[in-house]
Amino acid sequence: MDTLLQDYLPILVFLGLAIGLGLVLILAAAVVAVRNPDPEKVSAYECGFNAFDDARMKFDVRFYLVSILFIIFDLEVAFLFPWAVVFGDMSMAAFWSMMVFLAILTIGFAYEWKKGALEWE
Repeated sequence: MDTLLQDYLPILVFLGLAIGLGLVLILAAAVVAVRNPDPEKVSAYECGFNAFDDARMKFDVRFYLVSILFIIFDLEVAFLFPWAVVFGDMSMAAFWSMMVFLAILTIGFAYEWKKGALEWE
């Protein structure tokens, strides 16, 4: 039983340090934090406009356009990470298929830039 407890001692020490550090940081934030925020910092900001009561109120579609474009290009760029991990071990076909993918991605980005989808007027 004594060896079993010695096996778990590093885990308990790590857990104790993590809880202690977490409590110290929370208490330090509560003590040091500034208590006089201005109205701009306290205002709700999630999607570019102030919160409203009626769910049927009209709002600008550009918020959705920008978010959809961000999601599209963010997900497409995420495909580069696994490709970069196996870069040294892949064939020329894999290399050139990724170059075609990047070319299509660049053409799409240039198209949306030319159409003005990234402009905020």
